[in-house]
Amino acid sequence: MPKESTRATKRKAADKSEKAAKKGKKDKNAPKRALSAYMFFSQDWRERIKAENPDAGFGEIGKLLGAKWKELDESEKKPYIEQAARDKARAEEEKSAYDGKKAADSGSGDGEDDDE
Repeated sequence: MPKESTRATKRKAADKSEKAAKKGKKDKNAPKRALSAYMFFSQDWRERIKAENPDAGFGEIGKLLGAKWKELDESEKKPYIEQAARDKARAEEEKSAYDGKKAADSGSGDGEDDDE
């Protein structure tokens, strides 16, 4: 029985190394993903929380930001939600433009199939 678990472990390790080898380089020109409403909130409030809690570490500041976000009602969250919606539209627009440009660059050859 122990040999089977050892084989399974080796197989998993081999799969991980194969996946790492297949992973391509990240494109520097790729558009950035949209930020969530919480991320806009945390960018806005991080300095205030740091000022109120100067000895708080990174994790503790994150916990305080999360607690503050939960305390907010919908009217207080609304500006961040609207900002996130605008950012999502921006990201989708940039992604479609990027994908179109990428497809045009890679599809410049005559790779279409015609049944005629």
